[in-house]
Amino acid sequence: MAEPIDYAAEYDNSGRVANSAQLKDAYPINAMAFRETAKFAHYDLAYGPEERNKLDMFWPSEDRDCPVVIFIHGGYWQSLDRKTFSHMAKGLNDHGMAVAMPSYTLAPKATVETIINEMRRACITLYQTLERKLTVVGHSAGGHLAACMLATQWDTIHEDLPHDLISSGMGVSGLYDLTPLLKTPVNDALGMDEAHAASASPIAWVPDATHRFEAWVGGDESDEYHRQSRELADRWNLLGTPTNYVSLPGTNHFTIIDDLTRSGSRMVKRVVELVESPTETSDIPDPDEADIAAVLLSGEDQGDPTNEDQQEQANPSEQSERVGDIVN
Repeated sequence: MAEPIDYAAEYDNSGRVANSAQLKDAYPINAMAFRETAKFAHYDLAYGPEERNKLDMFWPSEDRDCPVVIFIHGGYWQSLDRKTFSHMAKGLNDHGMAVAMPSYTLAPKATVETIINEMRRACITLYQTLERKLTVVGHSAGGHLAACMLATQWDTIHEDLPHDLISSGMGVSGLYDLTPLLKTPVNDALGMDEAHAASASPIAWVPDATHRFEAWVGGDESDEYHRQSRELADRWNLLGTPTNYVSLPGTNHFTIIDDLTRSGSRMVKRVVELVESPTETSDIPDPDEADIAAVLLSGEDQGDPTNEDQQEQANPSEQSERVGDIVN
């Protein structure tokens, strides 16, 4: 008989890494050092009405016609900030790609559903302003949000939005099934019940089959983190969305994203490939129709982004002028 899973321990990333405090303390120091050398950056650009609805933009040069990648920070939806991770733009900047880094309202002030819609608003604002499709990368809770952005049905939010507004994405140490968090202290601030956790879990959503997604996880991370990425890849591949599960040896929850700072790293090279070839055809054998039906029946709705409360979050045209400063 299998031992019961200690979910609190499985999702206690700090407790699993002996020097986690030092690793986390290094983030803002390295981020500040990067900002001091970033010659083509714009800071604190508003994409929405809330205090934390702001983003920083790191351009590789004066050229504004380059591809744009969005990086979404983690912190279990309840801590940290975009300015803690500025240096994550370096590797992609070195490849001639711009990186947009948004913050979002944190729990318990905001629900996970609200945070998802704030990130939708940021994506729409960038798309409307820059007039190009986007690739999204996120770490930890940001990996969850990256998957949500990839699987969002953009043309149901507004008919003028393309279905592939987010054309490809990568989650790094992402969380795609939120239901286990109900059994952990993480949920104290989130306040989710079973219904909310299920509906906010992108593992149960149906992404567009033309997209590509990468689910990366540190080789030294917990079994639950590996399960999260592996099962997302299994399910989304079954539905026709090419999704790779990658375990990066010798890395933990806090060190795996260091790869984004190195232009020659395997991770950065893969993001560049996602940007340049966002619609790769899956080489997974065609699944049985009964298998697909079972997956669809087990899924959850995304949550309607066009209801009265969420429409305000999802239709940010009045904010474009402020973010529009980045193209001047």
